[in-house]
Amino acid sequence: MNIKERMEEIIATEAAAISAIKVTETFETAVRLLMGCEGKIVTTGIGKAGYIAQKFAATLSSTGTPAFFVHPAEAGHGDLGMLSEEDCIIAFSTSGKSNEVIEMLEMSRGLGVTKVIGITSHVDGPIRKLSDIVLDMGESIEEACPLNITPSSTIAVMLAISDAIALTLMEIKEFTAAQYHARHHKGYLGTVTRPRRVYTNEE
Repeated sequence: MNIKERMEEIIATEAAAISAIKVTETFETAVRLLMGCEGKIVTTGIGKAGYIAQKFAATLSSTGTPAFFVHPAEAGHGDLGMLSEEDCIIAFSTSGKSNEVIEMLEMSRGLGVTKVIGITSHVDGPIRKLSDIVLDMGESIEEACPLNITPSSTIAVMLAISDAIALTLMEIKEFTAAQYHARHHKGYLGTVTRPRRVYTNEE
């Protein structure tokens, strides 16, 4: 195996999957729903999709749209108590068939939550029926994995979609570097976004 060539192929496969995303008017509808959410924005997902859901909540929170992640398995052990009727749930599941996510959405509906966005790929996934808005990742995504099993291209697509949502919301809200720093004042990003003091000749 030529390791360098194989790594280039993997990156190219994931890049192609991202380029194939069809940003329809439904994506705009999802952004507007989040803009108008009067409650909390809650993300969920399990496995690799769960990690993307966690990252999405973190990106939203640091860019002016407060959000938090609820683990679907923990939801059935009391964490559903974090939800209220005004909240908006964003559920990540490539197959749309993850039992834990499906159960959480079903129970959330029972609590009166009426705003659910599903990010999924498979056309027969139950998550579609439990979602008010479905953002399609694409139906035939080729995983970069040699077995076409390991979540790789699909996860790259999820990440790209979630970033597109978060950064579009950030821009609509005219979120500034000073506001970013107020929420992210540590580490390298804290130094590059920190507002600089301007001195006048009188000082």
